[in-house]
Amino acid sequence: MAVSVLAAVPQAVNLLDAGSLLSAFGALGIAAVLFAETGLLVGFFLPGDSLLFTAGLLCVPDAQGPVHLSLPQVLIAAAVGALLGAQAGYWIGRRGGRTLLARSRSRKLHDGAERAEGLLNRYGYAKAIVLARFVPVVRTVLNPLAGALNVPARLFTLWQVVGGLIWTVGLVLAGYALGSSVAGVDRYLLPIVTLVVMISLLPLAVEALRGRSRRTSEGGGSR
Repeated sequence: MAVSVLAAVPQAVNLLDAGSLLSAFGALGIAAVLFAETGLLVGFFLPGDSLLFTAGLLCVPDAQGPVHLSLPQVLIAAAVGALLGAQAGYWIGRRGGRTLLARSRSRKLHDGAERAEGLLNRYGYAKAIVLARFVPVVRTVLNPLAGALNVPARLFTLWQVVGGLIWTVGLVLAGYALGSSVAGVDRYLLPIVTLVVMISLLPLAVEALRGRSRRTSEGGGSR
């Protein structure tokens, strides 16, 4: 009896593991994760890039991964979650995003807010909203920050839809294309996802190095 009860209990879901999330929740999980990552400040740690790419890989008909997914369902779920999440984040920002951010003790979140504000100042609203989709943490913080800065709602909605569709559809189809063109690629799912995560973190690393270089040059110039 004890053995049967234990067997009926599902394994714990690892929120940081794309394969675990997809196995447990399928396409619905994609929508939920992307909504949380792009709309709620507490979702900054979720694996959006690797989730989308892995989902694309698992849509290939002969994929041998932990679960098989439907490409149309994945594309729809990803777009809905990312677009509704960004819009929700914007309206949260309008109603007190600065206050919510100030209450957070996460250094990573505050660093993301600085980078998001830097993007808005450097590239302008439209380009920054699109580019932020491809930078972890920044895509979480920029949406409420745009609301807090009173970015016009129509402008924000237009460009977050453009950026959201490019990000979600692009990564899902990239995973699907790789899985379709390379036989047995799903056997190397973990290293591939690790590579995707590392690539997605490159903008953060580059920005951190630039910031350190600026601080070093400023410190040297003040002597």
